[in-house]
Amino acid sequence: MAVKTQDAPLNKQSKGKYTWHMMKTNKACYAMLAPFMILFIIFTVIPVVITLPLAFTNFNMAQFPEFTGLSNFYTLFLNDDTFMIAIQNTLVFAVFTGPFSYVLSFILAWLINEMHPVLKTFFTFVFYAPSMTTSAYVIWQLLLSGDSKGYINAILIDFGILNSPNQWLTDTNYILPVCIIVQLWISMGAGFLSLRAGFQNIDKAMYEAGAIEGIKNRWQELFLITIPSMGPQLLFAAVLQISASFTVGTVSQNLVGLPSTDYAAHTVMNHATDYGWIRYEMGYASAICLILFIVMLLANSLINWVLRKYVD
Repeated sequence: MAVKTQDAPLNKQSKGKYTWHMMKTNKACYAMLAPFMILFIIFTVIPVVITLPLAFTNFNMAQFPEFTGLSNFYTLFLNDDTFMIAIQNTLVFAVFTGPFSYVLSFILAWLINEMHPVLKTFFTFVFYAPSMTTSAYVIWQLLLSGDSKGYINAILIDFGILNSPNQWLTDTNYILPVCIIVQLWISMGAGFLSLRAGFQNIDKAMYEAGAIEGIKNRWQELFLITIPSMGPQLLFAAVLQISASFTVGTVSQNLVGLPSTDYAAHTVMNHATDYGWIRYEMGYASAICLILFIVMLLANSLINWVLRKYVD
């Protein structure tokens, strides 16, 4: 009687042959991925890799990089007061626009999922549209104009709440809160869409089985069925939202300028832009980006640890 034996593990040479065989078998898929992967490697992977050695140099774009060791990091943490302000502002942005926008995206996706199909499409577009248009900043500049013709000032003056127009975009008391509000408004991007897709892909039979097992209301469905069934989407949205909260800078740059008044909305990303694209001190800018990259890696590791029970 023949006995079926377990296949022996592949050695390195066999694994190489098997990998090459699968690549040839799926060459059409690799061909479709190639344009994106080439652009991703050229404009994302290579710049990130180059940042590491440049962070330890003095590089002004005109001369060959000069190795300076930890000089850039020493200056950042001990002599650069603006960088300390940028760290503080970035943490405020991260706290308010990271977790809050993530929870808000989930709640909106959940509420939209309960609507009629036509309303689902409409409201998904309404909440996603601000994230893909640069005209959002123009709209907010019009609303927050510092004269009496600005819509918000005009309304508040008409209702007697203000006696004179507020300088929303230049007064340090308002700059950071305004930027946070606008950032929240445009934060419903790919993470929001992934959560919408996650709700759509849940098997309806699971809710019927849950009702048989004793689940009595929508809140129990949410925590016992919906959230555990959306592990990959929850992780994907969390990574995007939290990462975006640490790299925020475009909003303040477009609304209140670079630099903002008294650096009231100056973030780490703005600081890197200032030194990289205005002063052309690429070594110093690379050091800033390297620190931000490490912080984002730690944040993403924390996200993976928190959500691992829904993914594994």
